[in-house]
Amino acid sequence: MKVAILTMFSGLSTTYSLVNVVADQLKMLLSADMDVKVLVSETCPDHERWGIYADKRIEWVRITNTCHGKPIHWHDYSGFSRSVHETFYDEAKEIAKDFVRYLKDVDVCIMHDILYQGWHLVHNIAIREAQKKLPDVRFLEFTHSFPVNRPKEMEYPFSARYSDMPRTKFIYPTYSGIAALAKQYDIPEGKCAVVYNTIPLIESMSQDVQNVAEHMDLLSGEILIVYPGRLTTGKRFEKTAALAGAIKKKTEKSTKVIFCDFPSADIPSGIYKEMIRTEGKKYGLSQEDMLFTSDVGYPDGFPRQGVLESFTLSNLFICPSYSESFGLTVLEAGSRGNFLVLNEAVPALKELGNALGREKFRI
Repeated sequence: MKVAILTMFSGLSTTYSLVNVVADQLKMLLSADMDVKVLVSETCPDHERWGIYADKRIEWVRITNTCHGKPIHWHDYSGFSRSVHETFYDEAKEIAKDFVRYLKDVDVCIMHDILYQGWHLVHNIAIREAQKKLPDVRFLEFTHSFPVNRPKEMEYPFSARYSDMPRTKFIYPTYSGIAALAKQYDIPEGKCAVVYNTIPLIESMSQDVQNVAEHMDLLSGEILIVYPGRLTTGKRFEKTAALAGAIKKKTEKSTKVIFCDFPSADIPSGIYKEMIRTEGKKYGLSQEDMLFTSDVGYPDGFPRQGVLESFTLSNLFICPSYSESFGLTVLEAGSRGNFLVLNEAVPALKELGNALGREKFRI
């Protein structure tokens, strides 16, 4: 299947939230091995392509933004207007030619606010004209703002912002707006659908966290535990693995542990890591549920920034250590919303746990 995303972006600044939404859609489509092309304004500068937008698998298409040798200036027709500007229909005709040219080989065209926004009225009319020559293309129209009230009286071309389009599904990010969306376009709610927006958490983090994510799925698990520390028996890594395994077995929730470890002179790292894995598997974890960052390219320790970012993804912090003077990592994990399980046999951890007002368990 070949999919086109029609955005008419004139820039790719991440401050424009729609740029981030489309980036996430591109990632999903490419991950599904879809052939993808992106249609933007010809004024969209190539040097602004970042991240997934720079992926060589994407066919990058610039739609004309000139007419009779002059730049097309987008007029906002979201307010009350009695007429369009003089060159409106000529501009729509030129744009429609490009739409036909670049959409004739796709199966689905995803549009973002093209039928909704007043400043896209010229593109709205153009895509409706082009569609007449694209009988095999299906369309999805994403609306990213709350639908507008449907006027009692309206004339063409302004009526295009309130009219159905053949072979088109209208999409909104929440169910709460579906009724209003259907009313705006005078269509049955069955012709509308909900697609939630997502946050590309991993992609927004450092390359170190992204590297770890290549070895363990950090988002789909129900419980994620991050435990950083020197690989010494005093930190009792094996207790963290054991309790994680017991939690998984008792609750039947998918549970994963990332050990952000670095070597210690107390015990050979290889021997201690095998002891930790054995203890975790004894109580319910699988081999794949445990990851040591020293095994995935960080033999001397995982970068501090990566640890802090990992705490934003985890939801449980287990600290069974008996060699703490002050648990700085406890503060870091707690500040990012992790539920804390501390060893109250250690006075410093008990004091810290009481101060934070967290639940405490003797380990």
